[in-house]
Amino acid sequence: MFNSEAELVLPAKASLGEGPCWDSEQGVLYWVSILDKKVNIYDPRSHQNREIQLDQMVGTVVPRESDGVVVALQNGFFFLDLNSEKLTPIVDPEQELSENRFNDGKCDPFGRFWAGTMSLSEEAEKGSLYCLDHDLHVEKKRENLTISNGLAWSPDQSYMYLIDTPTKKVTRFQYDLQTGHIQNATEVISFPEGVGAPDGMTIDEEGMLWIAHWGGAQVSRWNPETGEQLYSIPIPSLNVTSCTFGGENMDELYVTTARKNTSAENLERFPEAGGLFKVRPGVKGMPSYSFKG
Repeated sequence: MFNSEAELVLPAKASLGEGPCWDSEQGVLYWVSILDKKVNIYDPRSHQNREIQLDQMVGTVVPRESDGVVVALQNGFFFLDLNSEKLTPIVDPEQELSENRFNDGKCDPFGRFWAGTMSLSEEAEKGSLYCLDHDLHVEKKRENLTISNGLAWSPDQSYMYLIDTPTKKVTRFQYDLQTGHIQNATEVISFPEGVGAPDGMTIDEEGMLWIAHWGGAQVSRWNPETGEQLYSIPIPSLNVTSCTFGGENMDELYVTTARKNTSAENLERFPEAGGLFKVRPGVKGMPSYSFKG
């Protein structure tokens, strides 16, 4: 069923809602509020949202296969126990870069955790993309990024996609599932003027990319083979940050938004900004993967 009407499922009014990730095992949606330093667990059955308050900005969260979740915070990767809410540090690959924080990230189909960094002041080319492997060894995969953002892997697991927001482009890499090696960077999508900038991203089972528009009040569907935009769905928030497929049949698209950098005029126009939304886009998505370490 295709319904392009965005439904507000949680009036969170987050300053910077981000990183939605569906846990199929638990039937819940993890998402983060970066500046408020919170990990959220939304249960669509009860419409309840649990907040876990942390002491650092949190860029992204992924489920862990054995138990709990893994988070990428301002100061590196951590395990988070959902019962005790205790953090256990894993590794901080940018210990010497106190002006950086982790931003978006997710697990690849092999269960590695990829996450990128950015400068707190959004200084150009200060960010990098890291990959945390099962043995907790971390490797830098890309550098000279400004705002490392959306990630996705093709259904056939041969490509990885990455967004560096200020470039307004999506880059595709050849991806090796067994080794996690990426190569042959190719720009496959370029955002036109006047629609905002690409932020978070996910992929459907047909291999089409779904991209959130920061400053563009929409999510859009793109064909990475042709670079063509197929359609877009309006979201009642100027700054749309990310999206992921979820629900029992993986046919619901959850969308996070932000109030940050929204003028008083636009907040009046979009009073639900910062909320968590859901749309039924008429296609099914690929699952969110869990960390196997």
